[in-house]
Amino acid sequence: MSTHPKAFLTPGEYLEIERQAEIRSEYYQGEMVAMADANEAHSTLADNLVVAFRLKLRGGPCRSYSRDMRVQVSATGLYTYPDLVVVCGERKFLDDNRDTLLNPTLIVEILSPTTEAYDRGKKFSHYRTLESLQEYVLVSQDRVQVECFKRQSAGQWLLTAASRPDDAVCLDSVGCTLPLADIYEDVAAPGDQAGG
Repeated sequence: MSTHPKAFLTPGEYLEIERQAEIRSEYYQGEMVAMADANEAHSTLADNLVVAFRLKLRGGPCRSYSRDMRVQVSATGLYTYPDLVVVCGERKFLDDNRDTLLNPTLIVEILSPTTEAYDRGKKFSHYRTLESLQEYVLVSQDRVQVECFKRQSAGQWLLTAASRPDDAVCLDSVGCTLPLADIYEDVAAPGDQAGG
């Protein structure tokens, strides 16, 4: 029985494949990893966040992008697709394709059982190396909970959390406040989801 060595890709090879692919994949250290499919709660949360940010940021210096905007973490070599990313001021892209953002101000990830540990751990470790990043927001899909990590002057990150439907999250880096009721609108509680 022969084993085939795993093919490692350069960042350029990854981008060439990814730009033609039907499914999104992350890239790190020569490997592409397909992104997991989203369930109903995840999709609804993502849609709610896109609408909320678009309305709150309209006419200002910040621009939001949905989960189709790739982000490159230059210091570590990670290419990934946050659920939502906001950049304020000048937008810097990898190249003229303008599909790989280099300077996010705020990143939002929606937690799922399969990605939560990664989003809280290794992925956040990558994101912390982005000098432009000021806030990292984690949105739970199985309960009402939003956690916001804010960069402090000494390079530390301060956590604030909101977990009641009448709470709101103040996002200083982009100058807006999002009510949890807007984020979780039409998201079924775990026990309310229809099985089949």
